Amino acid sequence: MKPNVLIIEDNDASRFGFVRYFSKDGYVIKEAADLAEASRALAAQPFDAIIMDINLPDGNGIDFIETIRATDPTIPIIVITGAGNIQLAVNAMQRGADNFLTKPVDNSALAEYLRKTLEVGILKRQASARQRLEKKDETFFGGSDIMQEVLNLASIAASGNNPVLFTGETGTGKGMISRWIHRQCTRSKNEFVEINCSGLRGELLSREIFGNSRGAFTSADQDRKGLLDIADHGTLFLDEIGDMGMEVQAQFLKVLEDKSYRRLGDVKLFKSDFRLICATNRDIEKMVNDGTFRQDLLYRINLMVIHLPPLRERKTEIPQIVGHLLQQLGSPENVISEEVMAILKSYPWPGNIRELKNVLERALLLTPRGAMLRVAHFSGLGNIRTTPAAAGQGTVQEVEEAHIKSVLDLVGGDINRAARTLNISRATLYRRLKQINENQT
Repeated sequence: MKPNVLIIEDNDASRFGFVRYFSKDGYVIKEAADLAEASRALAAQPFDAIIMDINLPDGNGIDFIETIRATDPTIPIIVITGAGNIQLAVNAMQRGADNFLTKPVDNSALAEYLRKTLEVGILKRQASARQRLEKKDETFFGGSDIMQEVLNLASIAASGNNPVLFTGETGTGKGMISRWIHRQCTRSKNEFVEINCSGLRGELLSREIFGNSRGAFTSADQDRKGLLDIADHGTLFLDEIGDMGMEVQAQFLKVLEDKSYRRLGDVKLFKSDFRLICATNRDIEKMVNDGTFRQDLLYRINLMVIHLPPLRERKTEIPQIVGHLLQQLGSPENVISEEVMAILKSYPWPGNIRELKNVLERALLLTPRGAMLRVAHFSGLGNIRTTPAAAGQGTVQEVEEAHIKSVLDLVGGDINRAARTLNISRATLYRRLKQINENQT
């Protein structure tokens, strides 16, 4: 079967020509006339390749390449541009496109480009998969008694196949340890499929979980697999299951009873042999008493319950956690002063480890690589106060803006070198520069 290809082109005649040519060649084509339509298409299904124009009615296709690459660094992208926009095409290549062609486009030449680009995409995905398999497991549990008990329970869960329910506040690492369990269990060679139940409600959530048949609703122009299909022989992780609506709860309970389900709009029964892991930051038992969560579903998912404590109850582990997070962020050589460490240990961390990681990432943005992290770099925390002198004669935002500008001046405006020096992605740097420009206007 030929790959799925998304064509983003605002010219109706050109788009029609591409669709007809490649459809006859056996490709499954989805078309979009602007970036908004393309975003919806990418959110609805995965694609094997993208062919796109640069100048589109609602934005610049070059910026959209950054968006695509942030979600899938391996998907092949071919850019089409007018003859007078060669520099734009080169810029698109620098931002992540794989190939470009100038208009008017010869369809046979484009087909050859597409074939070669798809081969490169396959090699990229294979290399990415190897890297994931070879990457050392860096999950950090900590040395406290309570986290050692979490590790013991997680190890027991990894040795079995029963459902696991993680409880605890947002940001405590429920998803991280769920992925660790999957990597340690016999299903590790298959998919770990994750969905946040608070992000989608009702039919949208059902559609993601169960999939749909062609014609199930207005925009359903083809059969679409759900997460249950993808998680077959792997692990399905339902984050924030406490936010799942009652109707979807009833549908999912049926799946757990016999591991069979129907896609939306389909009468055919499908089977999926998946391992279920759930997580919630809510009091599920109270929800059962309130009638907002099904008791029979709770009995199905809480065979093993693992509670993750908030970071404020693990204050003694913060130095080790900080060291681990700095290594994850690529800056293990950065040193934190004793004064800063005392502040980090005294802060209540309502966002838990996720908040700590974000704070460290922001501090690293303000600090030369390898330099000591100081109090001024953490003034965004609610209980930390610094003088203008300590903060570099300005607010943290002003210090950040000045640091970015100085790095850009140092590298002569080279975005790639500036991003490497700042230890952030190009997409993050572009976003920061856009915010700086907006603040100045």
